[in-house]
Amino acid sequence: MEILGMSVLLVGVFVGFGLLIGTLFGFFGMGGSFLVTPALLVLGYPSTVAVGSGLAFVFGTSVIGALRHRDHGQVDYKLAVIMTAAMTIGIEAGKSVVFFLDATGQADLVINVAYVGLLAAVGLFTLRDAWTDDGGDGDAGVPLADRVQSIHIPPMVSFRGGVRVSGAIVFAVGLVIGVLSGFLGVGGGFLLMPAMMYGLGVPAAIAVGTDILQITISGAFGAFTYAESGSVALPVVGFLLLGSALGARIGAGATNLVDEDEIKGYFAAMLLAGSVAVASNKLGTVYGIDALNALSTALIFGAAFLVSAAIVLAAVCRLRDDRTGRWCRLTTS
Repeated sequence: MEILGMSVLLVGVFVGFGLLIGTLFGFFGMGGSFLVTPALLVLGYPSTVAVGSGLAFVFGTSVIGALRHRDHGQVDYKLAVIMTAAMTIGIEAGKSVVFFLDATGQADLVINVAYVGLLAAVGLFTLRDAWTDDGGDGDAGVPLADRVQSIHIPPMVSFRGGVRVSGAIVFAVGLVIGVLSGFLGVGGGFLLMPAMMYGLGVPAAIAVGTDILQITISGAFGAFTYAESGSVALPVVGFLLLGSALGARIGAGATNLVDEDEIKGYFAAMLLAGSVAVASNKLGTVYGIDALNALSTALIFGAAFLVSAAIVLAAVCRLRDDRTGRWCRLTTS
């Protein structure tokens, strides 16, 4: 039995995967296409379709998440407008690079290598920050934010949380992340949220909510540009969104219960798992090693499941005010 050309098993996998990623997206303001795009690459979809479908999924999920974070007062509209304008320009440039590489037959290789590098770099940075927090020093990202805020290039713009930064610097950050978003098919969340928090000094809760609002707009533009080229697998995106509709609400609600710093180590592990998964898949394909392809799939789906479960468990423990149980100690210590 098939539904829209896909087996029932595959439909169930996409719906379940959407639920997990929606939870991550609602909680972190990231975790969307940076997992969806590698997953589609692992499943054998062409790079252009994987990128376009990833952006389309991010747009749908971010709409749900943005509405929830707006209700919690966790959105800076001024910051979102600047980032959106910059990333919109960058996405178009990144998309052009993808189709140029696709015409030369190098798109799959370059996108995979770029994913491995970026996921590993951001994952290692986040893991280092989590270890620093555990050691009692929670100001690992403050010096960089202070240096950025001390650069007075007009116009200077004030944001929520007492942050005042050069608008030119904010625009430049958004432009670079936009290029990467269009090139890699990511919504920009796993790059933009750390950039706002560590680089600009924006409070974490506001960074998450603003990130999701910005992704809603830029994701719509990115998805539209790829859809025009027929590079969006609509059935896949639809089934993913079916699951993420619930997951995004769960994740956004958990931000009021759980400090995301407590799960930073889990998120870093997820990023690193994604990096290893893409590398394993590429090596397995090149050298014909089926075990590496299986490891790649297990890492992508396993990381999403474990981190989503940790978020839900930590939120439940906070609701019950339980920090003594074995599982609650693992997620709230």
